[in-house]
Order: sequence, then structure tokens, then C-alpha cells
Amino acid sequence: MTTEQEAIAVFVVDDHEVVRRGIASFLEFADGIAFVGEASDGREALDRLAVMDAQGQLPDVVLLDLQMPRLDGAETVAVLAERYPDVRTVILTSFSEVERVQAALANGASGYVLKDAAAGEVEAAIRATQRDEIFIDSAVAGKLTKRLRGPAHGVGALSERERAVLVLVGRGLSNRAIAERLAISERTARTHVSNLLTKLDLSTRTQAALVAVREGLVEADPE
Repeated sequence: MTTEQEAIAVFVVDDHEVVRRGIASFLEFADGIAFVGEASDGREALDRLAVMDAQGQLPDVVLLDLQMPRLDGAETVAVLAERYPDVRTVILTSFSEVERVQAALANGASGYVLKDAAAGEVEAAIRATQRDEIFIDSAVAGKLTKRLRGPAHGVGALSERERAVLVLVGRGLSNRAIAERLAISERTARTHVSNLLTKLDLSTRTQAALVAVREGLVEADPE
């Protein structure tokens, strides 16, 4: 059996405690894998990882949910890739939309697994990261292949910057606020909004905001 020192250190981020507890229990019985910490959202994860980094104890893999309060998984992946390039991230989520998969991979994720997948797939994804491989859940791999072979459409047709602008439109930001947030000119922000509306075949910002919510890029306001 692999020793604790050689084990793959895994940090779990999910806003549901029962999910975190379940994953932790599973990892305890996985040979050569060690559960080393947890957080309930992306912001808490970044805070705890900063402490672990200062102690020289960064995990090898962060197992990360997508839909979380404060800082969601997609944004957290991007920050992790920038701050800790040697730490691999695996998305563990209930969402199988191709746009989410592509966004996660584009932001730096090394794996994408659905929560209803077999435990063996989660373990396989964790181990694949240590071989510098990309692991995609078998349930979504076919969808992704089909999309990649065909022409881009919908949110998948947006550039990375246009997608970022769509997220901010979905949060109700004006062109000026978007420009300030992305450190671009207001004119450039307006151009990005116009381009994404054209690509999505929409006519108003309100429609774009609804698309952002429907695609899970932003959370809907509670009723």
C-alpha cells in the first residue's frame, strides 16, 4: 500500500456538507489517496489553500463543485490555475452541459466528473491528474466530442472574454461597470456586449441575462 507521504493529497470544495463528508469517507479507503482538507465555497477554499501554501502543504488535487455561493467553481478553477499551477483541479458536479465542460477545461481544470458517476470514476480522475492527463466523465465525453466536431453555437460560440462579459451582464452590471471590472474601455465593453448579443441571436441585455442564468453562469435571484 502507498505510504501516507506518497499519497495523492486531495482537498474537497463543495457547499453541501453531506457531499464533503461522503467524499472524505470514500477517499479514506482509496489506496494511495489522502483527504487533506475541505471548504464550503471557492472563497473559503482560496483562504485555506493560502494557509496551506505558507506551510508548504498544498494538496496535489482540488476536487471542486461548480455551483457554489460567493465564488463559484468556474472562477475558482481560474484563480487556482494562476496561483498554484502545480495543483490540479477536478470538477465534481451535477451539470453535464457541454458549455460548462468547455469553460472548466478552458479555465484550467484537469478533470470533469458527474456526482452520479461511480466512485471508481472519481478515483480515476484524481489519479489521471498525476499523469498530466485530462479525465472527462464518460457520460459527457460523447456530448463534448459531438460539439467539437460540429460548428460552435449558443454560449459555446462566445470567446472567453465575451463569456466573461455575459456573466457580468447576467449580474446586472452596466457597460461602464463591466469596463471597470475587466479593466477595459467602456467602448470595448459595449462592443463585447453587442457581439455576444449577435452570436446568441438576442436583442436585449435582459435576454442575455436570462441566458446567463439558464446556462448556470450566474445564480438566479431568490424569489
